Order: sequence, then structure tokens, then C-alpha cells
Amino acid sequence: HVVESGGGSVQAGGSLRLSCAISGLTRDYSTIGWFRQAPGKEREGVACTNRHDGDLNYVASVKGRFTLSRDYANNMVFLQMDRLQPEDTGIYYCGVGRRTMWSCRPKLYNYWGQGTQVTVSS
Repeated sequence: HVVESGGGSVQAGGSLRLSCAISGLTRDYSTIGWFRQAPGKEREGVACTNRHDGDLNYVASVKGRFTLSRDYANNMVFLQMDRLQPEDTGIYYCGVGRRTMWSCRPKLYNYWGQGTQVTVSS
């Protein structure tokens, strides 16, 4: 069970912090990622990490603005989004993968939340 929260509407330059709560999978997941889907576009990986070595991967467009953090003790993952831009608008999803991966490809992830809307106005 994966539940995202923290979305909302902000002006360009603003910040939001997304949260992802994972339950029922506590011993059966290894890779976690944040993804987004803009209207008319495919879902894309934004940031991802794994429990094996903690390696962090970000899509180029968010590097230096977004930060993924994790609290495995409480099965939580966060995405701090700063200096938001209109092109960051979309539905943000938390994805969970059973296997250890070093990839943010959505097709490789097994469990998904319902998503949370992020809208950035100019």
C-alpha cells in the first residue's frame, strides 16, 4: 500500500514537500522512486533510490532543485521540491520496486500510489 501526500498549487519559485507512506511491504521492497505525469505525456522518473547502497538518481531537469530523502525506519520517502517551475506541473506518484535497481524507469516498479497533484503557475 503506497500513499502520497503534500501536493498543491504554488507560484513559480515556490516549494512543496511530498510524502510517500509505504505499508504492507516493509520487508518486500528495495527501490523507491518519485515519478510525475503531465497531461498528454508519459510518466517519467524524477528521483529514485535503493536500499542497497542509497544511490540517488535525479532526472536532469530537477537536479539542484529537488531532493529525495527517506526514513526507512518509518517506511517513508519524501521529495522536497524547491524553485518550482510551471513545467514541473503534473501528478506525482511514488513507485516501489521489489528488486534493487539503479533505474528510474517506471515500468520496472511494482507498486504505485494514487498520485498527488502539483500545479505551478507562472
